[in-house]
Amino acid sequence: MSNDHAEYENKESNKKGFFSFLKEKFFNKKPKNKKDVLYVIHNSEKKELIDPTIKNMLTGIMSITKQKVKEIMIPRSQMITLDINHNLQQCLDIIIQSAHSRFPVMNAEKNDVKGFLMAKDLLPFIKNKSETFSIKKILRPAVIVPESKNVDSMLKEFRLRRFHIAIVIDEFGTLSGLITIEDVLELIVGEIEDEYDRKNEINIQPIDNNTFSISALTETKEFNEKFKTCFGNHKVDTVGGFIMQAFGRIPKKNEIININQFQFKVIKVNSRRIVQLQLKINKNKETNTNIIKNL
Repeated sequence: MSNDHAEYENKESNKKGFFSFLKEKFFNKKPKNKKDVLYVIHNSEKKELIDPTIKNMLTGIMSITKQKVKEIMIPRSQMITLDINHNLQQCLDIIIQSAHSRFPVMNAEKNDVKGFLMAKDLLPFIKNKSETFSIKKILRPAVIVPESKNVDSMLKEFRLRRFHIAIVIDEFGTLSGLITIEDVLELIVGEIEDEYDRKNEINIQPIDNNTFSISALTETKEFNEKFKTCFGNHKVDTVGGFIMQAFGRIPKKNEIININQFQFKVIKVNSRRIVQLQLKINKNKETNTNIIKNL
């Protein structure tokens, strides 16, 4: 009992210490800018007043104020969509394979988003097969936002208007990608994975004959078997880890690195790791082994 009481008093003391620290920094001496606030957060972790998880969340909250939707959206090339003319079985096949719950519905030319379909809206048609299916009957309106929208404003809009996904357009009104509330929250709390994220994921998906979408969590063994390469070493066992090692740092979105005849483009990245890559193969390019030797 005495140990529990001592532990409680220790926790309370830490809380008081943290708030005393904040009071000293913010009330006795007002912070001049965000840099001062970040200093307080990092210093609080060093003094063990907050744990690393809380520190990461607080810095994540600070970071979204200076980021744009364009920086974290899912690009058009990576979107999983339904066609406005798909029948029920075609919709179900895509939904089951992807395990997503919301899908942009496109016209036949893939130039325009007609709305969103929610997977649960298909249930009445599955139960009552006599009812004629049409996506247009259950189509929900698409929310459109510009690439330049601030991420913190996007989060506020998600909450106030109670939607979870939006279409992103560029300055010319052309489809650029989509953004979900999960993309924003991951900036604050880190990667959010559910039971389907890895289970049903296809690690290497062809876009055309020489271009592939690569999950950064793809094991180098799988990559090497697919492309007859020998990438990786004892320090890394995923393609994302290998590419990050090649950069020597966490790269930015859309950065490109060439290794031999392979061109890797960073499609999605967070504060800790690469998430998605695009691979282009130039079969006519001479092999460059300098990068491989340096790893």
